[in-house]
Amino acid sequence: MNSKAFKIKNLRYSIRTAKEEDANQLSQLRLQIDGETENMDRERGEAYIDEEGFKQLIQNDREHERDLFLVAAVDHNIVGFSRCEGNSLKRTAHRVEFGVCVLQDYWGHGIGTNLLKESIKWADSSSIEKLSLSVLETNESAINLYKNYGFEVEGILKKDKLLSDGNYYNTIVMGRISP
Repeated sequence: MNSKAFKIKNLRYSIRTAKEEDANQLSQLRLQIDGETENMDRERGEAYIDEEGFKQLIQNDREHERDLFLVAAVDHNIVGFSRCEGNSLKRTAHRVEFGVCVLQDYWGHGIGTNLLKESIKWADSSSIEKLSLSVLETNESAINLYKNYGFEVEGILKKDKLLSDGNYYNTIVMGRISP
């Protein structure tokens, strides 16, 4: 995807395809985001991906037509990213898994929404028939966003995540079928 510029609430940012040069920033960004909120699957430092790991992910995503790795940048600093990851298995090659994360300081500027919209455009213009995702039940703003873009609740994984308050929470599984 070519770079697209956005300006929302006086914040200028761009969304573009990830490049190998982004790997170090992505490694640090993911570590920071995992520590900012419990909406992610990991706690800070868990399943750490270093610079080389991100370089490999970016390279793999560029080589596979069912993968898309986007970044959102403010003044060349990456503040969020999204990935669509598919596979080549005949029974599931029609769908991809979508995930998104944005630094908390940049919430409310449409970055997550625009990463989602660009991923949907990509899926709809290719042979992707379904986007799937999972979201923590307490993340109501994300659930509402996904519903606004055609995602439906497909299931609930009960007591799926143990959070810092010592309680278990459900994960909502959502999907969007391409028109």
